[in-house]
Amino acid sequence: MPASLCLIIATFLWGSSFIALKYAIAVYDPALVIFLRMLTTLVLSLCLWRYVIRFEYLKGDWKYLLGMSLAEPCLYFLFEGHAMEYTSASQAGVIVSCLPIIVALMAFFMLKEYISKAIVIGFTLCIGGSILLTLLSPNTDQAPNPLLGNFLELMAMVCAAFYTISIKHLANRYSPLTLIALQGISGSVFFAPFLFFIDLPSENQHDLTALMSILYLGSFVTLGGYGMYNYAIGKVSVLTAAAYSNLIPIFTLILSAIILGEVLDFWQWVSIFVVFAGVMISQRHQELVVDIPLNEAGDDPINSADTSHLKSVPDASESKG
Repeated sequence: MPASLCLIIATFLWGSSFIALKYAIAVYDPALVIFLRMLTTLVLSLCLWRYVIRFEYLKGDWKYLLGMSLAEPCLYFLFEGHAMEYTSASQAGVIVSCLPIIVALMAFFMLKEYISKAIVIGFTLCIGGSILLTLLSPNTDQAPNPLLGNFLELMAMVCAAFYTISIKHLANRYSPLTLIALQGISGSVFFAPFLFFIDLPSENQHDLTALMSILYLGSFVTLGGYGMYNYAIGKVSVLTAAAYSNLIPIFTLILSAIILGEVLDFWQWVSIFVVFAGVMISQRHQELVVDIPLNEAGDDPINSADTSHLKSVPDASESKG
């Protein structure tokens, strides 16, 4: 399957996750929702054990595996689960637009990658637009505290960016299901202690729609979405993969309007436009950081000038351990 199609499917599933989360946390505590989501993912991964055990461990991988697991699902779902208590699904989807820029900045600091002026300008506009969206968003039933909710969602995006960098390093040696199974284990273990500090629902407090939403999150969104994403990121650069996250708010806005009946006012649309303008400007970075084609001999770039500093994010084999 083409990497681009995998990324489109993954972003659609992730865009729909905000809707499912809204239904689930309306009935159950976020900690319980996330625990059951990760437990669902773990059980399904164990059913596919023959694919889970396909990996080649190299010395030093534990740092990336541990960092990946802590970033996502542990901290990511902790931030996002509580973010959806305070902000709307559509606003949260817009905050996701900042992910490509955050990935680019993290690649610069962690991998010493080239960063262009377009990324800096785009980052500024995205963050500014997100802040504007937060300040202009009224308190509603769907978003009782957008300031806190949008900040928590932004922290979730930082975790997602670190996850993307880690996955790029691991994707060539570990199957997508191996990494998802590890997420299922770490997420279940991380969120299990939270169950002792929340009120668990009684038998007559269960809701079929909320339970189906949790099953959807654990199977389609986590297993399917992350599976598609982990597969695709082994084929493309981290910036290219992260760029597809721009589709998430589009899918979220469409699904929010269709399923939740959410309506954004004029100034919220202005804020969204600022965010998307920043994302579009930052995508000029994709035109600048490309691998220079080789001539027929395969030894020298077509242009004689030194362009090594313009190379895109390296493959896992090029990353430093």
